[in-house]
Parts: sequence; structure tokens; C-alpha cells
Amino acid sequence: MTSRSYSDFGIVLTRRNFSEADRILSIYSKNHGRVSLLAKGVRKPESRKRGHIEVFNLIAFQAARGKGLDLITEAEIIDNFPLVRKNLKKVALAYYFMEVIGRTTHEGEPHAELYTNILENLSKLGEETELKKLRKEFVLEVLTILGFWPRGKILVDPDAKLAEVTERNLTSVRVGKSLLK
Repeated sequence: MTSRSYSDFGIVLTRRNFSEADRILSIYSKNHGRVSLLAKGVRKPESRKRGHIEVFNLIAFQAARGKGLDLITEAEIIDNFPLVRKNLKKVALAYYFMEVIGRTTHEGEPHAELYTNILENLSKLGEETELKKLRKEFVLEVLTILGFWPRGKILVDPDAKLAEVTERNLTSVRVGKSLLK
């Protein structure tokens, strides 16, 4: 029998409003891969979890298994990458990173190397000045880690390969590309 609750570290990929006061979060976690969690009551002004579950925050969280979605019961910020949040272009790129991960991974498939790569790139992003280069390197590394591209082989157009893998153009890529030219 599996435990009804679990705790992990994760990076908030997306959040969307659900019902009157709830949100559904997509989190890429260290040990569980991508998970979707229901955050009950977080849109209420008195919610204590509210500020912790912003997109691209690194959080420690606890969740309880539910009949449909698992419920997030606790969340605490480990890092909110303040250097990234001070620059609009860097925020746009961080959102792009989150969308890339969301589109290329599946629920419940943990990948320690990918988790580490996301954290390293968000940390690098705070100090980086060559954002276009960082964006392309990130896409190449994600495609390589997930097995969509052989390690060590040069990829001339990571964006085209990413569009092929996801079978769509990413929405935030417009922001990422136009701000990073």
C-alpha cells in the first residue's frame, strides 16, 4: 500500500485558476517528475500558500493523494530567483523555460538530470547577459536529456527541433524570441 501523502522539492511550471478560490499547479518535482496538484483556497486573500506558488519558484511542498488530482497541503519557497524577476527579458525567458519543460515531459516521469538542469539554468539566468545563447543551450540540453537528440551532436536550429518534438510552436517562444534578438 502506498502512502497517502508525499513531500518533494519542485519548480512551479504553470498555474491556472480553478473554481472560485482554487488553482491547479503543474510542478516539475525532483522525485516525482511533473505533477498536477490542486491548491485549495489559494486565491483567497488570507491564504498563506498564495505567495509561495508563483511560476518558476523553487518550492518544498507536501501533497496528499486525491481521487482525481493530488492536493497540495503545504508549500514553502526555497528560491524565487530574485535576480531573474528584476528584468523583464529574463522573466520572459524563465517563463519560456517552464513552457519547454511542460510541453516536453509527461506526468509522473521523474528525471533527476532534467530537474538539476532546470535549476542550474534558472540560477545562470540571474547573471547571464547573452540570453539568446542561453535559451538555445537550454533547449538543446532538454532535448538531449530527454533523448530527442544525441549527446555531442551539433543542433543548428534547436527551435525547429523543439517544434517538431512538441508538434506545435510554443506560445511564449514569441516573447522569448522577440525580446532576445
